Parts: sequence; C-alpha cells; structure tokens
Amino acid sequence: MKQINGGICAAKGFKSSGIHCGIRKNKTKRDLALIYSENPCNAAAVYTTNLVKGAPLIVNKKHLANGKAQAVICNSGNANTCNANGIEVAEKTADYLAEALNINPDDVIVSSTGVIGLPLNIEPIKNGIPQLIQELGDNSKQAAEGIMTTDTKIKEIAIEFDINGKKCRIGGIAKGSGMIHPNMATMLVFITTDCNISSDMLQKALSSDIKETFNMISVDGDTSTNDMVTVLANGEAGNKQINADDENFKTFMKALNTVNVYLCRKIVADGEGATKLLECKVEGADTLENAKKCAKSVVCSALTKAAMFGSDANWGRVLCAIGYSGAQVDIKKIDVKFKSAKGEILVCKNGAGVDFSEEKAKEILLEDEIEILVNLNSGEYRSTAWGCDLTYDYVRINGDYRT
Repeated sequence: MKQINGGICAAKGFKSSGIHCGIRKNKTKRDLALIYSENPCNAAAVYTTNLVKGAPLIVNKKHLANGKAQAVICNSGNANTCNANGIEVAEKTADYLAEALNINPDDVIVSSTGVIGLPLNIEPIKNGIPQLIQELGDNSKQAAEGIMTTDTKIKEIAIEFDINGKKCRIGGIAKGSGMIHPNMATMLVFITTDCNISSDMLQKALSSDIKETFNMISVDGDTSTNDMVTVLANGEAGNKQINADDENFKTFMKALNTVNVYLCRKIVADGEGATKLLECKVEGADTLENAKKCAKSVVCSALTKAAMFGSDANWGRVLCAIGYSGAQVDIKKIDVKFKSAKGEILVCKNGAGVDFSEEKAKEILLEDEIEILVNLNSGEYRSTAWGCDLTYDYVRINGDYRT
C-alpha cells in the first residue's frame, strides 16, 4: 500500500473538473465541481445527524437508496439549506447534469456548502454545467478547489493497494475548516475507487470507519447541516468483487482508513484561524468507549485549545476535559505528556503535577503539530482524536462570515 498522485482521478475511469459559475462573487474562486465515472458505480454515503439538513442530503438519500451513482456535483458559496424551494433546486441540478451526461438523474449525487438560509439560484449552475463537462479530465485539484469555502488549502489524497494481484486505487478530496464537530461523518468528503466491491460492503466499510476517523475530529463544536461522506466504486480494477467480510475486505478497509485519517488531519490542520494540529492519543482505557470519550473531550475543550495556541503547558485543562467527558476513569491513575518534533515531556503523573521544565514544554508546544498523550492506566483500549488550537482569527472569520 502506497500513497500516489491523482486524488479522486487516480482510480481508473474517474474524471473531475472545477469551475467558477457565478455563485460566488469572487471570480477567481471556483464554486462548482464535478466528479464523473465513465461507468455506473456502487455507492455509499453517511450524513449529518443534525435535525436541520441541507436539501441535497434529502435528495441524495432518495437517489442512493439503490446503492448506485455515477456522478457528483457540488457547489460552494451557498448551502441550499432552510430554503422553501431547496429540494426543487437540488433535484433540478441533478436533472440538468443527468441530461447533459446522458445518465439517470437518480445516479447523480448533489451537494452544496456555504451560507445557510440564502436562496440558491439554479441559473449559474445550469449555465455552468456545459463548461463543467467540457473540462472533465485529470483535474482532482480543480474539483477540490470548487468545494472549498473558508478552507485555505485543498485536501486530496490517493492510495494504491492490491486485491488478489489486481492493482486498485482509492482517492479522496474534502472540504472543511469550520462548523466541524461531526456525529456521523463530517463536512464534505468525496471518495472514488476502482476496486470492485458491493454496495452493501462499501456501506459497511464506510459506516464502520467513520467511527474512528471523521467522528473523532472537532474544530469548533458545531455540527453542520450539510455534512456528508460518499464513496463511489466503479470496479474497473478488475478484482473479484468483495462481497463478504474476508481478507480482501480488510485490505480495502485499511486503504479507506488511510485515506480518511489523512483527510481528517488535513481538515483540522486547516481549521478556521488554526495554527496547530492537535492529536490526542488515549491509551490504557478499560473500554473503547471510555478511550474515545476522553480523546474527543480533550480536543473539544476550548480551554485546552486556547492553551495550545499560547504554547502553555496547562495540563490541568486536559485533566479537566477528561473529568467531564462522561468516561468512567480513575483520575488518580492518569498520566499526561506533551509531544512534538521538539521532544516529549511528562507534565502529570497519577493525576498530579510533576516537576518539569517550562522552557522545554514551551519549545515543544511552539511546533505546529502537537500530540497530547494520555495514559489512563486502567486497561488495554486506546483511541485517537484530532483537533486544532483556538485563535483570535476564528472569531474574526466567523464574525463576518455571511456579510
């Protein structure tokens, strides 16, 4: 298994494009993206648990009921959420694209991201579809740019792996920078693969993996209305179809997990206003649930995030976050360390402070990737969560996001 170039176009049979169609005022920013497979795909998706859902998600649940798809169209700059005609706009988007590609509208996945409650004009999308199709090619980066909102960097990856001697590829792009605290998946993530895998096993793989990846990240504690992760598999690698939980399925799961972990880290590292990626690793828990609760609570703690921004080794905030996480732990057994490229330092032993060099701790915490290492010393379970620091810029960005 190795990382390769190509993003969502690395897998055989997939093309993509990204253009500016006029939804966003800034003409230098792409605001419409397309992912297309030359052949129909088995497909799977997971959606936000927020009761307020974007119109595209409602449409997609209907379109993906049969586990099939062939194209994804996504606009940025407008979430198409809480609009009286939102579903109509989403369905028309699918209809216009399907007609232009000569495919079934039910095989189109529609997605939108941006401002909530602002009516979405279908005309820029309708008028942009011909150019979007004309520019289809090996254009993963352009598609990744087309789905960005407050993101400052594109997020893409591709992995190559073998199934029974057949070379398979899986790639993904993602957008996400703020309003990130998922409880299913997160933001918008589009994954393509040429591996031959059934719709049922594809859904099983995705639903299982997000519990350890996209459900374990947080930027600001807000769960979005449009969160969706979707995977398209066109089978063009030529491997015997994966339709059972066997070794081939485990290999596919490992490849999917590699893609998802990479995108998770890229999303939180690009959190709105963020300067540091935080990774909390919890070990020694008596149950997996307790390990996950502790890790997620630490990266969600506003006080811990602020301390990391200030490079302040305030380990008490870590312990505090564990204490209110809901996990059943023995506080008197907990050890805490901070680690980065500059080294590692123990700051808490058995739930109490220890003598440590503040200068060394500061040096460690000044790095842009910080590990918060927690040992509960109560069992064999472990979990990892990802987050970012909380900075002045987060408030500035969200103070005038709509205007």
